[in-house]
Amino acid sequence: MHTNRIVKLIVLILFLFPLNSHRSLAVKGLEGRKQLVLEGNTAIVQVDLAGGSIVDFHLVGQELNPLNWNYPGKGDLEPRTIGHFICFDRWGQPSPQEQKNGMPFHGEAAQVEWSALSQPSNKGGIVSAEMSCKLPIGGLSLTRTMKLSGDSPVLVVREEITNMNKLGRLYNIVQHPSIAPPFLDESVIVDCNAHKGFMQSSPMPAPEEPVIYWPMIVYNGEFVDLSRLADDHLPGVTSFVFSEGEDYGWVTACNPDKGLLIGYIWGLNEYPWLNIWRNVNDGKPAARGLEFGTTGLHKPFFDLVAKRTIFDKPLYEYIDAGETVIKSYVAFLSVIPADYQGVGDIDYMKGTIVLKEKGENRDRDITLKYKLP
Repeated sequence: MHTNRIVKLIVLILFLFPLNSHRSLAVKGLEGRKQLVLEGNTAIVQVDLAGGSIVDFHLVGQELNPLNWNYPGKGDLEPRTIGHFICFDRWGQPSPQEQKNGMPFHGEAAQVEWSALSQPSNKGGIVSAEMSCKLPIGGLSLTRTMKLSGDSPVLVVREEITNMNKLGRLYNIVQHPSIAPPFLDESVIVDCNAHKGFMQSSPMPAPEEPVIYWPMIVYNGEFVDLSRLADDHLPGVTSFVFSEGEDYGWVTACNPDKGLLIGYIWGLNEYPWLNIWRNVNDGKPAARGLEFGTTGLHKPFFDLVAKRTIFDKPLYEYIDAGETVIKSYVAFLSVIPADYQGVGDIDYMKGTIVLKEKGENRDRDITLKYKLP
């Protein structure tokens, strides 16, 4: 009888506190906030449900997390923009009347509670989870499926956007990965395959003038290398399109001193724009936004409609009543050597990512293989 009681007690303990419990992986600085954790053999991803932000993406055995921007203060449990959040149903400010009616900057998605549709599960070596949100003013919903490769630090994200309104409407969605210290410092190199763009500081009706080219631009009569950030963030926001014939966009940020790289890949038919945000605080790099999305103009919808396109790329999308639109991207991490020169190019096919180093070590490829979701 005594033995049976002990066995029952052990079973109860394992049920309440399972081994490798996700609750033991709470992100530092985010205690008390509800999160979903995807734990693979090589990487861990954590999503904050108060706003839907990806707040942690780090390698197993290395706690350095590039996506720790704008962590809330202790006891702050409200939805907010953190790390990699999404700007949805817009990028930037609402119109004055929309703001008066309650529409927040960058839309509602990061300002509402998200629902966990499924807890993280491991099937066939792929760790997956589902979550969703509804925009009470915008009348749109988003369902996100995340799949983390079990044996490679690669995350595949699929998002379904549905118009719940009885009428069609304009909308935008911009992924807003935001890197911050301690990963972000003066040694970080940002690389991408963007081509030409413009500075958001240029006024309407011709914000695309003067045209700039990644990464070296002229600002106030001086050369600025947008791939680097030291003590001056100006110009703060620049937006780019890609060369004709490119199927995928990519952006990476690497810190050779800390031996870590984070990157994203997406289809240009879904996200034709890359927007780079740079921020400095007290003379030190404070944040960099690696923002890819459906628009490159940081204005209310009436300005987007008036302009329609820049560089022949649309500044908004239309979604009909009851329609569902699917967007997706891939995020990844990699260990890099201390003398890494940055990414010159990426070869990508589903299941394989090859990072080609620029500079003197062009034959020093990094290959990430992952299981298809």
